[in-house]
Amino acid sequence: MKLVGFFNKDGGTFRTTDMEAYEKRAEATFREAGHDFEAIVFSGKEIVPAMERAARRDDIDGIVAGGGDGTISAAASIAWKNGVALGVIPAGTMNLFARSLKVPLDIWQALDTLAFGEVDHVDIASANGRPFIHQFSAGLHARMVRYRNSFSYRSRLGKMRASVRAAFGVILNPPEFEVDFEAAGVHERRRVSAVSVSNNPFGANALLYADSLTSGELGFYTANPLKPLGVARLAVDLLRGKVRENADVMIMHPAEVHLHFPKLRAKANCVMDGELLPLERDVFIKLHREELKVLVKQGLASQMEEAERREPAAWL
Repeated sequence: MKLVGFFNKDGGTFRTTDMEAYEKRAEATFREAGHDFEAIVFSGKEIVPAMERAARRDDIDGIVAGGGDGTISAAASIAWKNGVALGVIPAGTMNLFARSLKVPLDIWQALDTLAFGEVDHVDIASANGRPFIHQFSAGLHARMVRYRNSFSYRSRLGKMRASVRAAFGVILNPPEFEVDFEAAGVHERRRVSAVSVSNNPFGANALLYADSLTSGELGFYTANPLKPLGVARLAVDLLRGKVRENADVMIMHPAEVHLHFPKLRAKANCVMDGELLPLERDVFIKLHREELKVLVKQGLASQMEEAERREPAAWL
């Protein structure tokens, strides 16, 4: 394959990495595997336009993106729109998409996995036409991100500390709002503290990422109006990977969701793949089954297909 590597030097692990050495290792590893490969190091502001330009070329089979979840989300959107393959180097804080793809979290090991791997097709979702690989959310999560963004931090550890402070702020001041939803033949209005729609249902893990990206289903979650104690209980269940056991959480697994916010505040926000954005009054979320081409470990696609046992669509 003809591949181009884009490494965000401002992202997480790369900030403390000898990027010249990493660039040389990446080129040597992919070329050893038989690929035509060129690696380029960019700053955070430069990397997305560079990936967009490369993906539009008719002589490129794929892009390999290294950085945090924001960089990877942007790369996935670009790869999907241009029909090229995506390789993920997990250099961020959470690396949620890489975890779902079973890519090693060590940035050096990831090079070997991708270079000697294979192309698989996984699901990607969109909200009002804007693609996302992890999650769309409103309410608790959006408020926490807004609080976190109000704090200053310069490192991965600083970001984690800011997230903890923001989480405590949300526990003490949880939101409450109305949402109309239509999903899997159900049309209902609810008063909630949180709405979340994920690209494939979350697995039983504390970081809330999908164990599989090929189920053909969204994960649709709402949380009843919560007081501080209820938010604290939900946070504990999330950390334990036991969110399905929380009585305040409704779960559905549709392929499409239409959300309507009848009393939308002027400055209301949502979060898409970690990015805080204005919340629209109507949001149509759709799963695009197996439309994103990705590089994965050799043999992983067949192993996942054999092991996967899809649960029937349900809501609790």
